[in-house]
Amino acid sequence: MPIPTDAAPTAFWLAGREATGEATFDVTSPWDGRLVGTVSVPTEAQVEEAIAASVAVQEELAATPAHVRAAALDHVHRRLVERTEEIARLISAENGKPMKWARGEVGRAVSVFRFAAEEARRFNGGEAQRLDTDAGGAGRLALTRRFPRGTVLGIAPFNFPLNLCAHKIAPAIAAGAPIILKPAPATPLSGLILGELLAETDLPAGSWSILPVPNDRMPALVQDERLPVVSFTGSEKVGYAILDSVPRKHCTLELGGNGAAVVLPDFSSEADLDWAAQRIATFSNYQGGQSCISVQRVIADASVYDRLVPKIVAAVEAQVTGDPSDDATEVGPLVNEDAAQRVESWVDEAVERGAKLLAGGKRDGASYAPTVLEDVPADATLACEEVFGPVLTLKKVDGEAAAFAAVNDSKFGLQAGVFTHDVQTAFRAHRALEVGGVIIGDVPSYRADQMPYGGVKQSGVGREGVRFAMDDYTYERVLVLTGLAL
Repeated sequence: MPIPTDAAPTAFWLAGREATGEATFDVTSPWDGRLVGTVSVPTEAQVEEAIAASVAVQEELAATPAHVRAAALDHVHRRLVERTEEIARLISAENGKPMKWARGEVGRAVSVFRFAAEEARRFNGGEAQRLDTDAGGAGRLALTRRFPRGTVLGIAPFNFPLNLCAHKIAPAIAAGAPIILKPAPATPLSGLILGELLAETDLPAGSWSILPVPNDRMPALVQDERLPVVSFTGSEKVGYAILDSVPRKHCTLELGGNGAAVVLPDFSSEADLDWAAQRIATFSNYQGGQSCISVQRVIADASVYDRLVPKIVAAVEAQVTGDPSDDATEVGPLVNEDAAQRVESWVDEAVERGAKLLAGGKRDGASYAPTVLEDVPADATLACEEVFGPVLTLKKVDGEAAAFAAVNDSKFGLQAGVFTHDVQTAFRAHRALEVGGVIIGDVPSYRADQMPYGGVKQSGVGREGVRFAMDDYTYERVLVLTGLAL
């Protein structure tokens, strides 16, 4: 979606209204470098205005009837449906995401706002608890409700530039909490679209702002005491720097992973292995591998390994790469050439240290070919860190216990996939694997937007998924009634 070079810069959203600042920056396509848009940057005074407005509206928004907040969220979800193709093309242009995945992302954002509308109607209904279980509580009843902690600072990444903005905004509005959203500098246009749709609603002025400030201004926002909740999705390094800098704030951190797919002996028919190979190939490369739950590691039992590997390699080599605006493309570029060069250096390091390259291993500008390696040294960067690119490593193990130990041999713990048909194995995996989510019969990349999503270890704290984010944005307050005839 190129724009004329003389077009006015895209405005940001300040306390619910369009505004422009003094500076601008360009958004360019990672595929061909063309100009996608020019975005206006808020001044320091405008950021201060947004924060002050969010504080001023806190009580009003919290007291806004549930049906009003739900109606606003329903409006956004309907408008996203109406503008799906337009928004998908914008996502593809600024992010480099192939159109098939960009359309899917819009569909997920539609669901997020719909789920949020539903949750707004039933959230905070209250829980009554009799206190006369002891003599001192005679005639007393406790009523517990949830109330917003205050303004949420949402910090979104580039890899899902619409849906992960939706996961910040929609739960906040549903819970009655004002939000200031900082979209990723590489991909701000998709998040700013949400501002257009929110501006069409009857939400109180000041209840939301979308501010495309540069990353070097983020620490000041994080430190601001008027923003008691920080919801961050991004890298481990930045996430834990935020947590360390504001230990008294409530932080939700959705960080990295190096998702493992385990293939166990009972998943051994030709149809089973074909399914596993196709799913692994697809979800190690979708979004150019730029997903925290993309498949990075395959851990397969020795009894199926030799039959599985050629199927995976063939499926990876069959992935269609190229122009993300082409409907046939499955794998597009990474977000920029620096990202592709980093992936290239990690693969080259692994190969130099003895890893065997089975497919891919080539870079062209910001694009990196879908890649498969085996025998990667355990201490190679590729084995230890999150590659965030279209790269897959293979490991052969003997037995379920060894497979589960290999999954846990990581500083990350986001999600894991286990290919098995056995329900007892599924429950053992759920108990044994040190991750936030275990997906049975599929890759770790499965996520439904209403389910609790988040990790353990270095993969973060807290959970997303609309209702679970609403819990993070609010706190319980108890009301004790006295002198009741219970």
